Amino acid sequence: MKKVLFVAAAAGLMSLAACNSPQAEANEQNAEMVADNIEAQADNLEAMADNATTEASEANLEAAADNMHAAADNAEDHADDATDVK
Repeated sequence: MKKVLFVAAAAGLMSLAACNSPQAEANEQNAEMVADNIEAQADNLEAMADNATTEASEANLEAAADNMHAAADNAEDHADDATDVK
C-alpha cells in the first residue's frame, strides 16, 4: 500500500510540472527521493528475507522486494518522462 502511495505522490507531483521549469526540476528531485525511499524499503525486505525462518516467507519477502524495486524504477521513469522536452 505504501508503495502505491509513493508512486501516486510522485505521479501527482509530475503532473503539476511544466517542461524544463524550475518546478519541474524540483518535482523530479522529489520523485527521485521517493524512489530512493522505496529502494531502501526494498533493501530492508531483502534483509528480512535473508533472515526468514521458512522458505515460503523468504519467497514472499523477496517477491515484495522485487515489487518495491519495480515501483521505484517506475517512479524514476515517470519523473524523467514528465520533465523531458516534448
